Amino acid sequence: MKADAVELRRIRMPLVAPFRTSFGTEAVRDILLVGVKGPDSDGWGECVAMGEPLYSPEYVDGAHAVIRDHLLPRLAAAGDLAAHHVAPALAPVKGHPMAKAAVEMAVLDAELAAAGRPLAAFLGATRDRVPSGVSVGIPGSIPELLDIVAGYLDQGYRRVKLKIEPGWDIEPVRAVRERFGDVPLQVDANTAYTLGDAAHLAGLDPFELLLIEQPLPEDDIAGHAELARRIRTPVCLDESITSARAAADAIARGACSIVNIKAGRVGGYLEARRVHDVCAARGVPVWCGGMLETGLGRAANVALAALPDFLLVGDVSASSRYWERDLTPPFVLEDGYLRVPGGPGIGVRPDPEVLASVTTSVETIPWGSLAGG
Repeated sequence: MKADAVELRRIRMPLVAPFRTSFGTEAVRDILLVGVKGPDSDGWGECVAMGEPLYSPEYVDGAHAVIRDHLLPRLAAAGDLAAHHVAPALAPVKGHPMAKAAVEMAVLDAELAAAGRPLAAFLGATRDRVPSGVSVGIPGSIPELLDIVAGYLDQGYRRVKLKIEPGWDIEPVRAVRERFGDVPLQVDANTAYTLGDAAHLAGLDPFELLLIEQPLPEDDIAGHAELARRIRTPVCLDESITSARAAADAIARGACSIVNIKAGRVGGYLEARRVHDVCAARGVPVWCGGMLETGLGRAANVALAALPDFLLVGDVSASSRYWERDLTPPFVLEDGYLRVPGGPGIGVRPDPEVLASVTTSVETIPWGSLAGG
């Protein structure tokens, strides 16, 4: 495909409620969008980096700079602008998977839109709707937690995930189990524990959780393998899974029996599909994680979650979970499911009025100005 320009657009969107985890609290999202503008079609990518480098080394200002100064010039110098060429062209730049994923998503969206092909069909989706789960941050008290969970269950969510950290783990899980019975329930530690906490984490075993997600630091694969031997709750990896190769290694070492796939964390939706395929070949179920995306990123996540090995309910929540007004037509919960977009590309486009109202800056880079073009 051909490109006329790339737009780096910053938007600012308040969440309907602050979202607290062990690595910080977000109340307003500063988001970087990548727009590829071409003669035949446009494409959108959403960078999921947070405002500060707390979840990962990436952060939104850094992603903006690395895309502008390093990724786009290399992509232009590579010549053919095709989605499957993006990762190889950007490989010399070490790290920055979220920035790379946003660029690839924009190119892929434009390419598929020009061909009239939906992302879900391109990735190999086998469903036209996916079950929707919800992630609950750390509130101020257990009564507040119970009210929040009750509200989401009333809305029809099919699975609940609780964020945990030392001092907020056994008792909140116990309270949710006692109040809501056998509701599908899992927990996410976001690397907050060490292997020395194994005996304490075994205290979660009686609650028959679906999984415990990323209990130990992301580089401690050996520790996760040992923890998996000491507790009954299945161990799922998130931050540790940075590629299909990392997934294969973690599975082979017994560090996990479930994998959370986030396209931004692994460098894009094409690598996310490879992670899915690696896990499927090894009999390891996967589910789709979320990063507080707008409707753009949510559309792509729903398409990904429709692949056959996504056997567990993911964090693909309705737009109303996060936004008073989404950037795109809202994703609406229907009997606990979200519909997979069927239009070309990612299947949705930003509402021009909403986009204008939340935009804080726009940097337009002519394609011909890149790499001396």
